[in-house]
Amino acid sequence: MITAVFLSVGLNTLVKANLSSGMSNFVFAAYSNLFGFCFLLTATTLRYRNRSPPPLNNSIVFRAFLLGFLGVFIQTLFYIGLGYGSPTLSSATEDLIPAFTFIIAVVFRMEKLDLKLRSSQAKTIGTVVSIAGALTVTLYKGLPITTHVMRHNLFLSSQQSQWLLGGCILSTATFTASVLIVIQVNSFNYPFKL
Repeated sequence: MITAVFLSVGLNTLVKANLSSGMSNFVFAAYSNLFGFCFLLTATTLRYRNRSPPPLNNSIVFRAFLLGFLGVFIQTLFYIGLGYGSPTLSSATEDLIPAFTFIIAVVFRMEKLDLKLRSSQAKTIGTVVSIAGALTVTLYKGLPITTHVMRHNLFLSSQQSQWLLGGCILSTATFTASVLIVIQVNSFNYPFKL
């Protein structure tokens, strides 16, 4: 998990640097998905070179297409939010995925919430702490150095409002990613072993 977090922070920094230098969100998403496709195609070919792969029916192909489409949508939304925010903000909002997934699982009764059990208490406390931490990072960036007075109203600087917009977009992306995780659990109960 520590390695995954370091790789995620490195990816966020790399994406932000590329977006800041003028690369389009859509181009970056297309390149990363093309790289993932090539990697998975190679891995699948190597795994099933001596035996036949499991059968695919229309239902599995449709579900894979739907989940892939949602994944690309989430990735693009994440890159748009990262363009408005920073790698720090994106890393903080990525920590919301387990919390949102737990909340969705409780709502849809995939997870039982019994506060008498220590595991349920730990999950609940972890969810509250991660949401509070992400909200703190999103909503508090510090006072702006300069403020603009327009029509007798005090507005935050555009950089502050972009930070907030980036945080909202990134939070939407992480919530949608949590929904995607729940959909994946329910939709891919294979009738065969991989």
